[in-house]
Amino acid sequence: MTTPPVHAPDEAAVPAARSADVPGADAGADAGERSSRGLLARAALLTAVLSVAGSVLGLARDQALARLFGAGRETDAFLVAWTVPEFAATLLIEDGLAFALVPMFSLALARRAQGTVPGDPVRALVAATLPRLTLAFAAAGALVVAAAPVLVRALAPGLPDHALAVDCTRLTATCVVSFGLAGYCSAALRAHRRFLAPAAIYCAYNTGIITAMFVLGGRWGVRAAAVGVAVGGLLMVAAQLPSLAGQLRHPDGRPDRRRLRSRFPFGFRFRFRFGFRRDEGAGASPRTSTATATDAPTPSAGATAGTNAPHRGTAGQEAPAPRTTPRAADTPARPLALALLGTVLLFALCRQSQVLIERFLASGLPSGAISHLNYAQKVAQIPMTLSLMLCTVTFPVVARAVADGDTERARARVERDVALAAGLVLLGTATVVACAPQMVQLLFQRGAFTAADTAATAGVMRVYALGLLGQTVVGALARCYFSAGRANWYPLGAMAVGIAATAGAGAWAVGPWGVSGIAAANAAGITVTAALLVAGTGPRSVPVRVRRVLGDLARPVPVAVAAAVAGALVADRLAAPGVSPAVPLAAGAAAVVGVFAVLAPVLGVRGAVPAVESVRRSLRPVTRRLPHGRISLRIRFPLPRRLPPGPRPRRPRGSRRSR
Repeated sequence: MTTPPVHAPDEAAVPAARSADVPGADAGADAGERSSRGLLARAALLTAVLSVAGSVLGLARDQALARLFGAGRETDAFLVAWTVPEFAATLLIEDGLAFALVPMFSLALARRAQGTVPGDPVRALVAATLPRLTLAFAAAGALVVAAAPVLVRALAPGLPDHALAVDCTRLTATCVVSFGLAGYCSAALRAHRRFLAPAAIYCAYNTGIITAMFVLGGRWGVRAAAVGVAVGGLLMVAAQLPSLAGQLRHPDGRPDRRRLRSRFPFGFRFRFRFGFRRDEGAGASPRTSTATATDAPTPSAGATAGTNAPHRGTAGQEAPAPRTTPRAADTPARPLALALLGTVLLFALCRQSQVLIERFLASGLPSGAISHLNYAQKVAQIPMTLSLMLCTVTFPVVARAVADGDTERARARVERDVALAAGLVLLGTATVVACAPQMVQLLFQRGAFTAADTAATAGVMRVYALGLLGQTVVGALARCYFSAGRANWYPLGAMAVGIAATAGAGAWAVGPWGVSGIAAANAAGITVTAALLVAGTGPRSVPVRVRRVLGDLARPVPVAVAAAVAGALVADRLAAPGVSPAVPLAAGAAAVVGVFAVLAPVLGVRGAVPAVESVRRSLRPVTRRLPHGRISLRIRFPLPRRLPPGPRPRRPRGSRRSR
């Protein structure tokens, strides 16, 4: 039975533009814009909280790896095999597949909202793409298993324990299938504006690895960590399947209450309703203004002005709004384009190949060099990961705006996201540079991880932090290049130039500076790519204003430098042999945040005040005081309207029907 298209106001349907002659249209547009920003802030906060939890578990995973196996030849062998899940996560979950699938699902949701396509476009898209992609994932995983010896020899020719690395690579190859399915589910759910399950996948993944290392590490050694990768991949899929199945089964995200009532015709329904109401004339009704943290971020009423979406006039008649840009939803349906998928995957593969260059160059250094690079990179990239959470949440919004032809809304969203992400990542960069030794000592210095490993890892981490701004800009702008759902070769070319710069600079710097030279080459190469992506925006992507973006990127830099110097002075002063590293770390981080908070508004850092306001609104979205507020409590005990066919139950004489 085919389900008819349902206009879901919280997910699929785009609010129609208001006519200029509607009383209160401007006020409604402003209220809708504020509501949309609040919902996006809550979604970003939810994603950030779960991502922080996943990062904490990732640190616990690295701590367990360092404590159980140290930073020697066994850990180096596993980290070479760890290249497979690292590449799979980038290609299939974080960047590659998401860049292709989120615009496609956004386009299908736009067609579902219009109701012009027979059947459900979202289910049709799943039926056309999921079986083929699953076969491709299985074939790629089998190829990695067969080519594991050649792959290990190519990645680390100077590795001492080649056989152990081959065994771990074959065990981790199963993640190609599980990560592919997990990435598909994540892209579909994010396009539906459902962020809880996709944000929780790394919690499940790291839990599986940690459990496997402690349960099997005594008998299998470092191979237990590779088994944990396989188990964690399955948990990632299991964490998302129920939510995705619910979205596909119920297009509006809610079950059909009439069908449930027909199946269970007897019983009572208890509803406790608590909320604030406004009197008539004070604003929108509670039915249209109530929102929860998991509701979809809906665009504002005025956001779609200029598109060809129908809107209501004063007499309730539909009148076409003026069109500025042809909507992608008006074009014929396109299958999964191989050119689009190829450009996206090649871009993500090229970006992740920086890790290959690093490990190839470090394989000729003394034992432990690859481990130092790995631990430093994992900790240093936490600020970048957190700063890109907002871009992850708003990418479906940008793709939907492009599908609706609303270029202005897409451009404003991208510019705002880049500015806010740059400020956040520079705050994290200052903290990493100021407190790197204390971070590494607190997280890793125990068991087989010695003080010498702490000093080497902290030095590399400080150099890595210099490229965090470039990493963030690449992650933020790459989304706008692929938001239209069309093949775009420019990001791949920019990334290839950056990779060439990384390889050349790394080969030159590894001799005199060792692992620090490799990290510096990484920072230089990604900065070159970021500069090319900023310069190339325009007809190739969402047309952002380059000068404004460059200004937003440059203003927080002196603030971050001053904050890093202040934090380093405080942390070094409090560091002592008998003092826990948590004390100077907390003091240094507090100094960084304090200096940043004072100087950012003075130097005009964009997004400093709106970021605080967004967090404040997201923490108390319903409890704020409203004019003419009152609390309503309703308890209903209704009986079903229709009874199933057959003999009707007899009521006792004298009883009355409850209403």
